[in-house]
Amino acid sequence: MINGTDSSGTFYLLNKTDKKYPIVFIHGVGLTHEIWKPQLDYFKDSTTISFDILGHGKTSLNKSNISFDDFSEQLVDLLRELKFDKIHLVGFSIGSLIARNFATKYNERLKSLTLLGSIFKRSEEQQKIVNDRFNLSKKNLKLSKQALKRWFTDKYLEKNPDTYEKISSILEKNNMESFLKVYKLFVFHKNNEAFQNIKVNTLVMTGENDVGSTIDMSKKLSKVIINSQLKVIKGGKHLCSIECADDVNIAIKNFIELND
Repeated sequence: MINGTDSSGTFYLLNKTDKKYPIVFIHGVGLTHEIWKPQLDYFKDSTTISFDILGHGKTSLNKSNISFDDFSEQLVDLLRELKFDKIHLVGFSIGSLIARNFATKYNERLKSLTLLGSIFKRSEEQQKIVNDRFNLSKKNLKLSKQALKRWFTDKYLEKNPDTYEKISSILEKNNMESFLKVYKLFVFHKNNEAFQNIKVNTLVMTGENDVGSTIDMSKKLSKVIINSQLKVIKGGKHLCSIECADDVNIAIKNFIELND
């Protein structure tokens, strides 16, 4: 595994094998590339790239105003520097929104697209809930560990205190000024992507018990993206990529193999 920083300041991990098309993983808001360890371990025989998005982990954010286009440019700059033309792209939570934006602009660079825990057309009540969380974060200038209760089942957290501590540690290390800029994009996202530009085969996946990215959202999202299919991870919540890693990994593997 190679770790490095590209000329634009993006920190990345690269596992390079003889596989032609890399699998690229984009993490969620407030998190880092580290959440993809179960996937990086599982796909160790494939070429994989995970990286810290702008304002997270070891990647700084130097702009006052940002948009999803900035994140797409971050990724395309990284791919150019690493000399990869086409990729399998996997995005989680806000990472899935970045992946959606990237796909509308650079569809020709994609072999497949996987959207995990992706939001779509929140109801008024759902929007109020995320607005309240955003305002609380602005007021307290810190992230609540209550998020882990939404991301994992209680049973899993009881059996895996190390995961609780690891994710909590990542949340605590956030630069709150940068975090709030990115979190604002997530909270007030308008679902106004040019979905008709996404022509690559797409897997829309969510946890059965994800309250932020519901099954209903994923069904509706799958309907507006042509050539897409839906996968629900039984028993999973938002971070099912960790709690239900086996099921998520197999779903990604099968989908990529169909599109490699």
